[in-house]
Amino acid sequence: MINLVHNEMIKITRKKRLFIVLAIVAVLVSLFTYAQMKEVKSLQERLGTTDWRTQLQQEIINTQNRLSSSSISDEWRKFIKIRLSQQQYYLDHDINPTAPGAPSFMRMFIENSIDLFLPLMVMVIAADLVSSEGSGGTIKLLLTRPVKRWKILMSKYISMMLSVSFIVLGVGILSYLISGIILGYGGWTMPVLTGFSVVGEELITDNVHLIPQWQYLLMQFGLAWFVCMVVGTLTFMLSVLIRSTAAVMGIMLAALISGAILSNMVSSWVSAKYFFMVNLRLTDYVRGMAPPIEGMNLGFSMSVLLVWALVALIVSFATFTKRDVY
Repeated sequence: MINLVHNEMIKITRKKRLFIVLAIVAVLVSLFTYAQMKEVKSLQERLGTTDWRTQLQQEIINTQNRLSSSSISDEWRKFIKIRLSQQQYYLDHDINPTAPGAPSFMRMFIENSIDLFLPLMVMVIAADLVSSEGSGGTIKLLLTRPVKRWKILMSKYISMMLSVSFIVLGVGILSYLISGIILGYGGWTMPVLTGFSVVGEELITDNVHLIPQWQYLLMQFGLAWFVCMVVGTLTFMLSVLIRSTAAVMGIMLAALISGAILSNMVSSWVSAKYFFMVNLRLTDYVRGMAPPIEGMNLGFSMSVLLVWALVALIVSFATFTKRDVY
């Protein structure tokens, strides 16, 4: 198995896709770092102060003004009310939620990339792990080796897991190193509030507590890794079922984009909570954001994603071991 995995990793690295993904991450992190720096400076110039309390008070006023608008939807109004409660809680307890520093940027970056950007990067790697063998005709040569089919497929899946782990780790390292050049590398022990929960339109703060930012980041990156593994497994299944890599990428791209749209539109469609793409924003539960559909929580979303991944694995191995490739 070690030799099989080594062979698959050589195939992946020769395609240079892992390095292309890291290059894309580096470019985007640089852009977002510059954008955040400009936003902070613009806010400071507009308010005439660098005091974060004054800035947070202004954000609360802006949020209240948005609530008074009659043009926003009920779903967005619910989100704004919860966000307002969180901002007020931070202010009342003298906690700066946007303290500058590379760890804070990492936290922001992973929260905003967990449901679309990171899954897309994983999809680029996993889409052709099996389909390229079929379309290129190398699958027949591969299966002539005296190795059982399930071991061949397992080696490809393990290689996918290693690649996904490498991508998530690379995102963390690059976002820290690049953003720290401008924002500074401190802030690992800064206290972060977690434990928020939402019931209807009410923010529950009974279980809110402080943890060091490094611990909070471990939680977020762990959830991001889990999401990437699920998306990678689903893409892996499509790569087994479909010979065209372009078709695999098209299907997954459509699913991920539709999930980003549905998350803001499905509050009254209860059965939509069983779609995997509606459950990808696991970090929102840690932040205390409102779930897309009433009744969803971290345990529910992780269970739904786990079921999707297990079904995908079963379908992948059942199909690959019985397919007639000759």
